[in-house]
Amino acid sequence: MTERIHIIGGGLAGSEAAWQLAQAGVPVRLSEMRGGGDMTPAHQTDGLAELVCSNSFRSDDAENNAVGLLHAEMRALDSLIMAKGDEHRVPAGSALAVDREGFSAAVTRALQEHPLIEIVRERVAGLPDHPAIIATGPLTAAPLAESIAAATGSDSLAFFDAIAPIVYKDSIDMDVAWMASRWDKNAEGSDGDYINCPMTKEQYLAFREGLLTGEKTEFRDWEKDTPYFEGCMPIEVMAERGEDTLRYGPMKPVGLDDPRTGRWPYAVVQLRQDNALGTLWNMVGFQTKLKYAEQIRLFRTIPGLENAEFARLGGLHRNTFLNSPQLLDGTLRLKAAPHIRFAGQITGCEGYVESAAIGLLAGRFAAAERAGRALAPPPPTTALGALLGHITGGADAASYQPMNVNFGLFPPVEGKVKKAERKKRYTDRAREALAGWLREDVPEISPA
Repeated sequence: MTERIHIIGGGLAGSEAAWQLAQAGVPVRLSEMRGGGDMTPAHQTDGLAELVCSNSFRSDDAENNAVGLLHAEMRALDSLIMAKGDEHRVPAGSALAVDREGFSAAVTRALQEHPLIEIVRERVAGLPDHPAIIATGPLTAAPLAESIAAATGSDSLAFFDAIAPIVYKDSIDMDVAWMASRWDKNAEGSDGDYINCPMTKEQYLAFREGLLTGEKTEFRDWEKDTPYFEGCMPIEVMAERGEDTLRYGPMKPVGLDDPRTGRWPYAVVQLRQDNALGTLWNMVGFQTKLKYAEQIRLFRTIPGLENAEFARLGGLHRNTFLNSPQLLDGTLRLKAAPHIRFAGQITGCEGYVESAAIGLLAGRFAAAERAGRALAPPPPTTALGALLGHITGGADAASYQPMNVNFGLFPPVEGKVKKAERKKRYTDRAREALAGWLREDVPEISPA
């Protein structure tokens, strides 16, 4: 039998890479330490592709949003993550949010049932000497991280990522809170996709003071001086940045008319459906490192959440990632050991969909290499190509930080374009470029 390509890590990137390889006829060994006696600080199950933070894949608007465009491109490339996300979506306005348990179970089942995929519950302590894709994510176990550092001659970089709390819906006072999406942009057939808890100025200022003075988790020595990723900034850190920072961030009230007053509140806490049954709702943008007792006390001062019961409280963990522009080539191979590819958050992309997208590309690159051909990277004018380009050379290695996909990673559109039309111009150009890339049978490129 043909030698299996070894994928280490069963998160979104590893799961997607395994699927892409197997669908191309390449046998896979997928190693995942959860389920073999190990666990990470953020995971709660041994399911593949477990969502450890939000349950949202963010905007599904492929016409005007970069991540929505990435969704569409991945669907065009037979993405397992997108297929199962679509199957298990829950109402979230124009966003794609999923039932986290149903989604993970479906991904796990699809991979278990594929005849070319062998799933092994084991910890891998060092870089293998055979073809492999490392997709261990931001919580790579210390022995493997040390092996990577030894192979690259460089220490891994790190940042903090925070987990938002989840509330049981039946504990929310809907006589105070109300259902609505911002500017009434609701999913079809829905009266509103978010639960909104309004705050007066006095309530908001008292809440901010509680964030500033509340007891917080202590950092370990190895976590000190680690920078936060801006997209996952804890609410107490945002509160420290200014009195109105939260009101221009996760607590902004614009576009939300309180039905009891007919006006926008001073501030709003939003909750988004977290499972298909609609019994669990997560506090949008409320990542935190407050201690558990402090979270319960403070969050119950929010109007509508006075009697809130929590299915999960917020947490904080350290994320590690490579200096990919320096260490990886254009097809995600480790320059110092080209039989190794990296995929997912460990490469320095941020976000569920972005991680899965880089897993998708790593799998396709590896499948092409196994078939004896070179696969050109997707054009930089596509979402996939723009994200890959940022990771493998578009970013400054000296100041490299994790990044979500965004139009700032794309080459600028040519000519004068009205601001209102600019995003549509990006997405139209991307669709055309992706179609051309897909039509290329066996594109020839020089190895990076």
